[in-house]
Amino acid sequence: MPTWLKVLLIVGGIFVVLVVGVIAVTVIVARKYGPAIVKNIEQAGDEAKEYGRRTDNEGCLNEAVARHARAEGLGDLFKNTLFLRICLDSSRPTPGFCDNVPRQFEFTRGAQWQLERCRHYGLSPEKQCGQLFQQVQQFCEARHEYTNVEPQESNTDYGNTNDEPPPPPTLPPPPAPRRTTNAR
Repeated sequence: MPTWLKVLLIVGGIFVVLVVGVIAVTVIVARKYGPAIVKNIEQAGDEAKEYGRRTDNEGCLNEAVARHARAEGLGDLFKNTLFLRICLDSSRPTPGFCDNVPRQFEFTRGAQWQLERCRHYGLSPEKQCGQLFQQVQQFCEARHEYTNVEPQESNTDYGNTNDEPPPPPTLPPPPAPRRTTNAR
């Protein structure tokens, strides 16, 4: 057996062992900590909905910033990001909240805006503060698309008194099959 084939088999065997090890560790960790993580996420979501019902968009952001400042570890930062998004979705609109918020895919402008917001609120970019403001960008973009949908003109003269909508438009008939000639 050539040396290159031996080396290839050894490297392949090590790779397989590593993949199986990673899968085993993932399954063990998911079984041990998975239910607690899911429970924490559900609690954070419920808390965010309740908080959002009692405040406006700005109140959600201020609370998330305060929580972010005292967060310890990635778990707290993740929960806080989730809190902000759910809170924003369930809160009252704040006039001007989404003014000058860049769209999600305006990468350069968005990154600059996130850093400026982090500085404005006194948060450290090292603590993933940009994640918070990404949620604001996503919220504002979704809200912008939702609120900027132009209403369709209403035509209530349907010929009846129930104001039922007109029937859906009929599609044109399919084109007739083309005749092909077999020219040989």
